[in-house]
Order: sequence, then structure tokens, then C-alpha cells
Amino acid sequence: MSASKRISIAVDGPAGAGKSSISKVVAKKLGYLYIDTGAMYRAVTLAVLRAGVNPADTDAVSHLLSNLTLRMEPTEEAFRVYVDDNDVTDAIRTQEVNANVSVVAAQKAVRQYLVAQQREMALAGGVILDGRDIGSVVLPNADLKIYLTASVETRAKRRWLEMKDNESVSLDDVKKSVADRDEMDKNREESPLVCVPDAVVIESDNLSFDETVDAMLKLATDVANKTEA
Repeated sequence: MSASKRISIAVDGPAGAGKSSISKVVAKKLGYLYIDTGAMYRAVTLAVLRAGVNPADTDAVSHLLSNLTLRMEPTEEAFRVYVDDNDVTDAIRTQEVNANVSVVAAQKAVRQYLVAQQREMALAGGVILDGRDIGSVVLPNADLKIYLTASVETRAKRRWLEMKDNESVSLDDVKKSVADRDEMDKNREESPLVCVPDAVVIESDNLSFDETVDAMLKLATDVANKTEA
């Protein structure tokens, strides 16, 4: 695809839809930069929890942002996430962060802080960003917008399988967490989760991981070729 235009791709969808893992593979195959915006919100949430700040205290969270250094370093496979020079790549995937990230991500100061960073990172093109408001807010002019989704049951099972080796958590608990997250993400005042009208919807309930990757690759290739033409 080297001869095609290097486009910007926005991938949105609910929690546990596979946005990060699939976008990561697609980016690698295309030679694109992958930016996991969800990891950025998780990193801020972890910093809030570690500082002993109430995640719902908007003033305290806003104050914490002014002293926070967040960076993402690309690696051969994906990226590492650092908060104040501490590698938190694994620490941001715990159930405690899962349970609090919607509250933190709903805050205007947090979204403004991270959206500015995300837009800066996407300027050059040849990028895939995934999150919940990429096509609607972060990159409204993206060349390709994808909405990746699946049922609550499918998404909860995937997340549970991801977590069960590190945490003793029941599938029912994860299912409730995913359903609660959906409600918060769709109904929050600041940048709610929406499927924008010009997004291509991929429902992955009956697709394997590789089939979902292939579907996204085909869309990206088609759009890049059309954009160049």
C-alpha cells in the first residue's frame, strides 16, 4: 500500500469491541502509527487513583492534569504508556481502572487535555486512532470512519478472558461493568459515544479476529486508493 495515500482512520465503538487489538494489527500491516486513545484515558484514571483523588471530583482531577506528564512510546508490537516516567502499560488494564475510567473520561478538562494531544499526533496522516469520539470529535474529517461493535455478551466474554489470568473476577461482574460503561459512554454530556452517519459499521459477533482485521484492511485500502485517485 506504499503507493497509496496515507490516510487517517477513526475507529469508534463500545468497550470490549476489540478496537485496540484489531486496530493495532491493522496499523502494523499498513505501516501506520496506532494511537490507542482509550489507553490515554486509562492512564489519566490510574494517575487519579494513585494520587488518592476522588475520580468524581472534577476540580481535583483538573488540578492533577496541570502537573501530569503522559507519553506513549511506539514499540515493535504496539506502544508503552508512561505517566510521570513510570511505565503503566499493564497497570491501566485492571478492574479498578475499568470501574473508574468512564467517570474520569466524561470530564471536560480531561477530554480537552487528551484531544489536543491526539489531534497533534494525527496531523501527519498514516494513523489509526481508536476510541469513542474519534469520528465525532477528535478527527471529524478522518478519511475513513469505522464503528466496530458487538453484543454486550460477546464483549464481556472477550474482556473476561483477557483479565482472568491476572484477576479473580466473574464473567457476570465483567458483563455488568461493560453494560454500565455503555450507559455512561452513551449518555455522558461531554463527547458521548455515537456512531456518526458516515461511519462504516462492522458487527464482529460472528467474525473471527482475523476476519475483522481483513474487513478493516479492505476498507482502508479501498479508501486510500480512491483518495489518491
